[in-house]
Amino acid sequence: MILHLQDGINPYYVQTLGLVFFPGAKFGENQAETPDNPVLSVTCERDADGTATAKAVLAYRNKTATSEERVSPDENFPVDRVDKIAVGRAVFGAGKQYFGHIPPWGILTGVRPSKVASELLNTGHGILRSRQILRDEYFLNPQKAALAVSVAGTEARLCRKLDRNLCSVYISIPFCPSRCAYCSFVSYTSSRLLSLIPDYLNMLAKDLAAMFDTIRALGKKVATVYIGGGTPTTLSPSQLRFLLGQITRQVDPSTLMEFTLEAGRPDTITKEKLAIAKEYGVTRISVNPQTLSDEILEAIGRKHTVADFFRAYDIASASGIRDINVDLIAGLPGDNFGNFSAALDRVIELAPTNLTVHTFCVKRAADIIRENSGVYSLTGGDAVKCVSYSQLKTKFAGYKPYYMYRQKNTVGNLENVGYAQEGHEGMYNIFMMEELHSIFAIGAGAVTKLVDYRLPKEGRSRIVRLFTPKYPYEYLRDADRIRNGSEDGREPSVRDKIFQFFDARSNGPVT
Repeated sequence: MILHLQDGINPYYVQTLGLVFFPGAKFGENQAETPDNPVLSVTCERDADGTATAKAVLAYRNKTATSEERVSPDENFPVDRVDKIAVGRAVFGAGKQYFGHIPPWGILTGVRPSKVASELLNTGHGILRSRQILRDEYFLNPQKAALAVSVAGTEARLCRKLDRNLCSVYISIPFCPSRCAYCSFVSYTSSRLLSLIPDYLNMLAKDLAAMFDTIRALGKKVATVYIGGGTPTTLSPSQLRFLLGQITRQVDPSTLMEFTLEAGRPDTITKEKLAIAKEYGVTRISVNPQTLSDEILEAIGRKHTVADFFRAYDIASASGIRDINVDLIAGLPGDNFGNFSAALDRVIELAPTNLTVHTFCVKRAADIIRENSGVYSLTGGDAVKCVSYSQLKTKFAGYKPYYMYRQKNTVGNLENVGYAQEGHEGMYNIFMMEELHSIFAIGAGAVTKLVDYRLPKEGRSRIVRLFTPKYPYEYLRDADRIRNGSEDGREPSVRDKIFQFFDARSNGPVT
């Protein structure tokens, strides 16, 4: 896709809007202008009173669509946002005119669709007025507007009185028993790479100790610990015991709001492993079938069966671990509404405390792209019905949506939603999505997110990300240098970077 943008227009924002109408499109310079390569031209002018006028022209396959939008600053659109809103509306209008399709999330892009709803509620608009603004000004369909406001309200209720000096810890175990065809995460499955696990865990133990020492020096209190991946239960029982022992040496699980172990793959779950998890204070696990169709499981590269899921869920249910989450994916290739709705009904009968409904997302690094170029979808097909059904079914079953996020190239431009029974919400998920406090991350592919959180009246929060090498062998090679800094002093240590962010000294807590 070719973009012609007037100076000052955010190209990334226009790209994300372009992907809504052209899923899977690629951007870059020096693309040939051919009838089959869409061209989007956007301009935006500002009047003396602050009104922004944007014009978008979409040319594709010898047909053109044009849309112009004017947006004036008011209580809903501050002066610094009118340009973006005008551009978004213009691009949306051109795409809608060309395809005759109205994307469910309107002009909202990005990972956090409930962010605007949160801002509206925080500025006193109320539930009904916030829904109306999302429908009329941002072009959300009524169901998505209601969902965004509901999630924003739940997050506000759960986080209103939290100590602002809290933080969370994420620990990466980037190994899996097999690679899903739709996956692009850095996770490893070959016997040679799995042989790195012992060395990886030993290095991880050093980084755990160093990171928790830094957290204590900052005077912060750990609220949640999340062990993710990959599939952490790929570890053997002895390896899992070692890992959990290293963590509990640094933090008392009884002081945490939650302690999560992603089990994920039913074929990695055993009674012994979950007994160890319970012994070390884990309060939250996932058992994720993704679908209850053996044919689809095989097609997407999962090495377990539907029977394996129910066996694993029974083990998890009997383990005494407080919260169990189950993931399902709407819109998987080969799936349909009948399969998905039946799977959702069966999962709800199990009554897990948490249920997450993802929409199939096409990742460019995923194997499925090479095997099936037709996985992209503008309208979403059955996925739209599946997601709508999940929102209604979970509501009547007593679950409430409490966190939500979106990804690029999601089928039908839909969303991922976490549902929970009252009092069983996963707080780490909220902390990560809403950037309420810092997440200190350890291990290959982990990203530390340092957050200097500000209330809306205090201005925009300050956020910095620190990246760890993606691949386990790179992590093993570079972890000591990253932890301690380079010998020539040109690269500061992780600890120094963290203290620099908080403007704190290493010999005392932040004041």
